Amino acid sequence: MNAQSQIDSLQAAVQLSPDNPVLCQLLAETLLSANRPAEAEQAYREALRLQPDDVPLKLGLARAFGQNGKTSAALVLLEELAQQDQPTAHLHLARLLLDQGQETDALHHYQRARQLDDTLYDEQLANIQQPADTPLLVNDVPSDSFALDAERPAIRFADVGGMDAVKDEIALKIIFPLTKPDLYKAYGKKTGGGILLYGPPGCGKTYLARATAGEINAAFISVGLNDVLDLYLGNSERKLHDLFQQARALAPSVLFFDEVDALGASRNDLRHSASRTLVNQFLDELDGVRYDNEGILVLAATNSPWFLDSAFRRPGRFDRLIFVGPPDAAAREAILTLYLRNVPNTGIDTAALAKRTEAYSGADLKAVIDRAVEGKLLQAFKSGQAVPLSTSDLLEVIKTQKPSVREWFASAKNYALYAHEASQYEGVLAYMKAQKWL
Repeated sequence: MNAQSQIDSLQAAVQLSPDNPVLCQLLAETLLSANRPAEAEQAYREALRLQPDDVPLKLGLARAFGQNGKTSAALVLLEELAQQDQPTAHLHLARLLLDQGQETDALHHYQRARQLDDTLYDEQLANIQQPADTPLLVNDVPSDSFALDAERPAIRFADVGGMDAVKDEIALKIIFPLTKPDLYKAYGKKTGGGILLYGPPGCGKTYLARATAGEINAAFISVGLNDVLDLYLGNSERKLHDLFQQARALAPSVLFFDEVDALGASRNDLRHSASRTLVNQFLDELDGVRYDNEGILVLAATNSPWFLDSAFRRPGRFDRLIFVGPPDAAAREAILTLYLRNVPNTGIDTAALAKRTEAYSGADLKAVIDRAVEGKLLQAFKSGQAVPLSTSDLLEVIKTQKPSVREWFASAKNYALYAHEASQYEGVLAYMKAQKWL
């Protein structure tokens, strides 16, 4: 199929489903590759109307601006994204600045892109002569306090389909202490503390954390590994401290650490003293000895709780574990309904699909839909007509798309049965028994 036929098919698909951001983005990228920047710009604008905060779409629009000769518009958009420390934005901005003859600024942004993602490389930018008075690496971390965007999530537990047992456990251990602090104070207990959500990947731990913050109308600060780790000695510890200070200032607040085992790995396994220092800083912040952690809930998610330093599991730290397993039937139906919302279809029987997808994670369900959509796109490319998705299409994919969580459970079973703290992983064994995997 030639480029024009592919574009025609995509335009027909977008016309059939104008509110589908995936189709709009695919059309925009195809137009850009075909060197039709003006049309690509319009397609990117339509996609951004549906997903106004999507970074890849903004980067695509900036590239369309550049190809269309709108250099100033491209610079403004890329500078906005670079301020958010998006590595690809730094790279594209460096290339644009180099074309404008601004070698020093181009080098600055190229170095920052490499600092954030060392897989990014540009031969022309790499060969720029380094000025004698410019350091090899540019530290863009401001001298004042480090902070991340805080939000107040609009989602609540009612927006989380199924998983009632998990929500009840979170409510008992998290919601009630923060919504009824006077009662807890009457018994001499402080509100706040640490909760560790664990389970196989793709099962909604992050979504649950956001819903928890929404349930108590608390500020939500999401922290990833790349947000904290820094090349410069002492900067990682300072960033971590500043984030806890930000949460303290916004209390009641939820400070959420994703993949916390990467930040709090066992100190016995760490060879570098800098990594051990970061773990010690993390423990110090959790203890709240020098600073008051009243009203701060520290939530963390991990696929591998057994790799977390045992000191994190002591009382007052992440002493409460909640197992988040694959979604139950009600949750699977809700997830399928959500993912199919912008996909042209003939009326999908999500209840029937939910029954056929036992032990599927949320990510598995999305993969089923993505594969079915790809099949329909291929048909559309060949026939020139967009065909809506049907229940039978998804059932065909389910026959070959098996649950991805079995491997995780096979590994987790050994820890749940034989580890020193095996009793803390009873949720793993209970789920495996229910599935007759034991």
